[in-house]
Amino acid sequence: MKFIVIIPARYASTRFPGKPLADLGGKTVIQRVYEQASKAVADVCIATDDQRIYDTVEQFGGHVVMTSPNHRSGTDRLYEAYTKIGQGFDVVINVQGDEPFIQPDQIEAIKGCFTSSDTEIATLVQPINDLATLQNPNSPKVVLNKKNEAIYFSRSTIPYVRGCDSSEWITAHRFYKHIGMYAYRGDVLRAITALSPSSLEKAENLEQLRWIENGFHIKVAITNHATIGIDTPEDLAKALQLIDKQTP
Repeated sequence: MKFIVIIPARYASTRFPGKPLADLGGKTVIQRVYEQASKAVADVCIATDDQRIYDTVEQFGGHVVMTSPNHRSGTDRLYEAYTKIGQGFDVVINVQGDEPFIQPDQIEAIKGCFTSSDTEIATLVQPINDLATLQNPNSPKVVLNKKNEAIYFSRSTIPYVRGCDSSEWITAHRFYKHIGMYAYRGDVLRAITALSPSSLEKAENLEQLRWIENGFHIKVAITNHATIGIDTPEDLAKALQLIDKQTP
């Protein structure tokens, strides 16, 4: 089975414009994402709608493709890139362009979901061990079934633990945080990009709910690695501190 990683990267961002090109310890954020993904998959490509990002990727020797600036979501951008360069690949892995600390074994875990021919879509979750994350609406939670498939994603704390004070929920139940990496079979990626936004998706502002509402199954792999996304300049400052600790 052949895998390709495609990394959508936009310049525009409400909270942090230009973040793919932000300097992170001598390399841009997007270069660090590309290099991390390349440790797990031989074929990696960045999909962008911005000439500055395109030129930067070419300068560090990466594979890049230009896509339309009019896509509604990263998944739509991913699919356009896949139609341009994805021939011959069975599964496309979507790695976020603001995750410079993504670990190769996380990508390997999501690849492992496709040992089953029934897997349509796969994603990652991480156990939640603190109340702050559990109660943070910017960290979507996931409920799994016994087949390790996602039943539901929510910005709310789910499930509700009845008869237990919320301060004790962490020890009363195993909660999972969603890690926003996905993998799709090529025909499934084509099918989901043709779907209209759904009611649950609009309510939670979570695109993956559209797929569940339309009957697609999302296989889940569990990782214990914490992820550090770059959403704001403050996040970049924290990431720089981590880079400094890693540098001998």
